[in-house]
Amino acid sequence: MGGDLAPGAVVAGAVRAAAHAGVSVALVGPAAVVRAELQKHPAVPQHSLDLVDAPEVIGMDEPPLAALRRKPRASVKVAAELVSQGVAAACFTAGHTGAGFLAAYSAIGALPSVARPALAVTLPTRAGAAILLDAGANLECRVEHLVQFGIMGAAYARVALGLKEPRVGLLSIGEEAGKGPDLIRDAHERLKATALRFIGNLDARELFSGRADVVVCDGFSGNIALKVGEGLAELVESMLNEELNDEAIANAGLADGLRRVKRRVDYAEHGAAPLLGLAGLALVGHGRSSAHAVESGILMAKRLVEGRIVERLAESLASRGGH
Repeated sequence: MGGDLAPGAVVAGAVRAAAHAGVSVALVGPAAVVRAELQKHPAVPQHSLDLVDAPEVIGMDEPPLAALRRKPRASVKVAAELVSQGVAAACFTAGHTGAGFLAAYSAIGALPSVARPALAVTLPTRAGAAILLDAGANLECRVEHLVQFGIMGAAYARVALGLKEPRVGLLSIGEEAGKGPDLIRDAHERLKATALRFIGNLDARELFSGRADVVVCDGFSGNIALKVGEGLAELVESMLNEELNDEAIANAGLADGLRRVKRRVDYAEHGAAPLLGLAGLALVGHGRSSAHAVESGILMAKRLVEGRIVERLAESLASRGGH
């Protein structure tokens, strides 16, 4: 029920994933509302779709903690409980990030030694992609949280990006070790002392350069950086559309190239960001998720389950030290 285009886009994306990828999906929400959406998809593979009634919904404008206490049968809470009960291998929401985080954290719990789970977003870069965490789950962080983000981000990059030894950078206002507030300076020293391939501070202008495979930051800074990047990508796309009409694009032979660039910067291609550090798998999609983005998010969940990401994170934290 979460997201600007819900429930229509969520149901449509789930139907696509069930039809084309052999994924079994439980749609969680008010039964009558979800059933009405399903009727718009007469060819839906019934054997791959279940309906779990959750009569309450948390709105984007509600304080998440109070809303979860007031609405014990909220759809996002019921979805997280399916994971904690072993009924589902993962849960996906495109709704309230704070509510999704708190519901998953409360129902599923964290891995041993993890102080703060983090939202890990995949960013496009010149070299391909990078992982940014935290992207908004923890607005205030301590040094030990940032160190754990580096360890978890590196483990995730090995699975998601196929990298043997990811380069980890710390987002700051300059490359020099002494730049930034006490939190960043102390985190720099602590990350340097780990077994990670730590490359030092990463200036914000290098976020999309490909210099780092994992970018560590607090959730407040990460969410701002993420949304600035999204806004810039949308601005460039709109300016290109204004300056180049379809005929000019075709005559210049740019159509295929522009389509490839749009796919590289489109969040819908990645679909969702996992909450790393939980004892189970929960993913948060963009608030404006389309059916394609929801389908991509569900398929990402499938890949991460098959890649044993939760188990591999636990092994990495145990072997490299959780603190």
